[in-house]
Amino acid sequence: MLDREGFRPNVGIILLNQKNQVFWGKRIRTHSWQFPQGGIDRGESPEQAMYRELHEEVGLQPEHVRIVARTRDWLRYEVPDRFIRRDARGHYKGQKQIWYLLQLIAQDWQLNLRATSHPEFDAWRWNEYWVPLDVVVEFKRGVYEMALTELARYLPRTENRNRYLRGGVRARDGGELPAIQTRDRLARAASAAIALPPGATLEGVPRPPFGPPDKP
Repeated sequence: MLDREGFRPNVGIILLNQKNQVFWGKRIRTHSWQFPQGGIDRGESPEQAMYRELHEEVGLQPEHVRIVARTRDWLRYEVPDRFIRRDARGHYKGQKQIWYLLQLIAQDWQLNLRATSHPEFDAWRWNEYWVPLDVVVEFKRGVYEMALTELARYLPRTENRNRYLRGGVRARDGGELPAIQTRDRLARAASAAIALPPGATLEGVPRPPFGPPDKP
């Protein structure tokens, strides 16, 4: 199904985990990586096509994800002639896509690349949101950049479970303690929670590194 300009309607999927990392799939028997995507069949809405492709390529059902956002308009890319079947050359030009930003609310083990007999990926991993475009097939890179940029504003806030990892501990006067004092306070607090025999001490026991090593 092509539009008058020769573009096939398509959906793209950016799937987030709870850390705002994205599903990054390696196309089967190639060295290129990409997001899940697929064509919209006649009579389907973009959202219906997105859920179908989500199951076919990643093995997930609608209840496994939450829709966070979608691109407002179609994003287009042209496919070079060498990638177009001979019988389609002259009237097929490329893809026009609606991109969806989804958040996974299921577990990683529920992802299944073999949900159908025609898998699209043979490996996957979680990647930082701004994916390395140099491993994406060249003619798709512009659309990826546009989709990631438009949808970045809708990224959910991630919960910071350890406030000490944001920086130094606050001193009583409202200032911030130096890193070495922060480390010592935390070490003493940890020691106090450990029941030691009479006369025993943690002094002299090597401490694990806390944060990056000091610069020379």
